[in-house]
Amino acid sequence: MASLALYVTRLLPEPVMAAIRGRYRIIGEPGIDPPTLDALRRGFAEADAVVSTLTERIDRELLAAAPNLKIVANYAVGYNNIDVESARARGIVVTNTPDVLTESTADLTWALILAVARRLGEGERLVRSGRWTGWAPTQLLGADVSGKTLGLVGMGRIGQAVARRAAGFAMKIVYCSRTAAPANLPFEPRSLDDVLREADFLSLHVPLTSETRHLIGAAELATMKPGAFLINTSRGPVVDEAALVDALRSGRLAGAGLDVYEREPALEPGLAALPQVVLLPHLGSATRDTRIHMGMMCVKNIDAVLAGRPPLNPVG
Repeated sequence: MASLALYVTRLLPEPVMAAIRGRYRIIGEPGIDPPTLDALRRGFAEADAVVSTLTERIDRELLAAAPNLKIVANYAVGYNNIDVESARARGIVVTNTPDVLTESTADLTWALILAVARRLGEGERLVRSGRWTGWAPTQLLGADVSGKTLGLVGMGRIGQAVARRAAGFAMKIVYCSRTAAPANLPFEPRSLDDVLREADFLSLHVPLTSETRHLIGAAELATMKPGAFLINTSRGPVVDEAALVDALRSGRLAGAGLDVYEREPALEPGLAALPQVVLLPHLGSATRDTRIHMGMMCVKNIDAVLAGRPPLNPVG
């Protein structure tokens, strides 16, 4: 299949790039930064297949200018960056990378829960600054995690993985979701309002859709238990960041741990100045093994479609 052209929008881990180079003719050389719109158009115009990431908006116009395109393999679980309906209308397959990033994202969710509860960001900055003068009985007192209530919004693969880890902390689980938890997980679904009222830690695990955009806004933040923590490793626009800044400034919430943002990479004004917030640069799936597995899943989907076989992970 070396004569077939593959456009890769961003540089992927080397084992993935090596696999691609051994199979296909790469259009240009992908870089670390997002491609310009002109580069995106040139790549799509020539490509038989594309590996895209969440940073690229793949709309009807871009797809219409891609006469040879058979598949867009999105290097992510989410695919809100792609006009899936327009792709389907043109006979273009869209795939994603489910399952392989579940555990790494759940691990990171717990890293954020522990970091905000125990004020690790504040403590690390204090030590690095040289202002730490030694142990004190009232220094940076945080919140217990063990025995508290974890509220999950979304009980898909990642939500379930986060819930399984909570057992080690003897936490009570409350959740709301479009789908019920599997029978082997002994949790009962609640309404969103009930979850907001009960949770000491609220963790979001929903895809970004028209229904979930600003799912957590001013009203929902006001419904949350005073002193609760918000964790978001799903998609930034699920949270109204301006309302979140207000809730944190007022003391209504004790803190937040964010890996994703409403207008990535830009932050809501005032967010970075809040010491009780832990801010990460979208690291949910950022382990070497996971990112390689994601890339190889994209390659396998492309291999299948270009060989006339069904894709492994079609969406839409």
